[in-house]
Amino acid sequence: MKNLPSELIEEILSWVPPKVLVRFRAVSKQWNALFEEKRFLNNHKMTFRFIIATIHKVYSVSIDPVIMVRELTLGTPGLESLELENLVDCNDLLLFGMMNGALIWNPWLGQSIWIEPSLKHSRMVFDGIVYHNKKYKMVAFSQNPNDFGIVYDISSDVWIDRPKSLADFVSLDTAVSLNGTLYWVSFKNETDPLCYQISKFDFSSRLFEYFCNLPCERKHIGDAFVLRVGSPQSNINYGNGDDVVWMNFMTFSSPNLPDLVETKYCSQPSYFIEDKRLVVCTYDKRGHTWIYILGENKLISKTRLILDNVVDTWHLHCTFFPSLVPVPAPGKREELAKLQS
Repeated sequence: MKNLPSELIEEILSWVPPKVLVRFRAVSKQWNALFEEKRFLNNHKMTFRFIIATIHKVYSVSIDPVIMVRELTLGTPGLESLELENLVDCNDLLLFGMMNGALIWNPWLGQSIWIEPSLKHSRMVFDGIVYHNKKYKMVAFSQNPNDFGIVYDISSDVWIDRPKSLADFVSLDTAVSLNGTLYWVSFKNETDPLCYQISKFDFSSRLFEYFCNLPCERKHIGDAFVLRVGSPQSNINYGNGDDVVWMNFMTFSSPNLPDLVETKYCSQPSYFIEDKRLVVCTYDKRGHTWIYILGENKLISKTRLILDNVVDTWHLHCTFFPSLVPVPAPGKREELAKLQS
């Protein structure tokens, strides 16, 4: 192995299944560091960039070198029907919010666990997961208007009520997770186009806080404000958003853009930016799912995704950066998970 060029070693490892790569972390510090690199994960032969969920099935979508759709298998038995309400990319993990609980899943490793809802708040909306103070924590909201948000400490298997705050806001969609913090696009007054902002959740006080204003207005109900994290290695060092700088990445004229459906009643577009490309997964007005690749201020390609159940439309979808992070095990299930690994 010492005589092999590093490029050849990476090429060989890019064909190794992700579950095996987890064990290979212990081979050397170099290999462990390699498996954390975005470049290696992107070039792995089993990598993918989008997750699409229908009523009964879940699919991965690879982009390079060609667009490829594959069916995935959940690691948790007994989920004959997903009945998803929301699908959230939490960087290293995925969160499936359902009517009767939540599923935390790493589709690259095929690991998942089922989370029972709080007994006090049976109808909940699950918004995101972060790694905070060496523990995985999840934020959820009760659908009872008299209740407020709840924090779930996964390692302790404990639900903690969140106190009421005058800074409460209305979120446009689910959160993004970055460096132990959840961020939302939010507003105070839906009729005021100037009040859209980014808010964050402080896990120490369990309160929402203002982060910064958005640089643009929402001029139409179909306009989509969508937050994304560039990669799991992205970094924000601001205690607040005073020093945030906004940059215009691309501008497209209307004839070059797809005829998108209004986002108020459907999932917002999912996207990632890489190599000066903007890759978007979204619907058309018939509910069919498309992949659009844009770059150099023009539409490069568009591809309609043909799934096994072609009758099914209006799928849930999100981006996903493959990772080797194992799914955390709540409470006493942690010891069982260590034995199984």
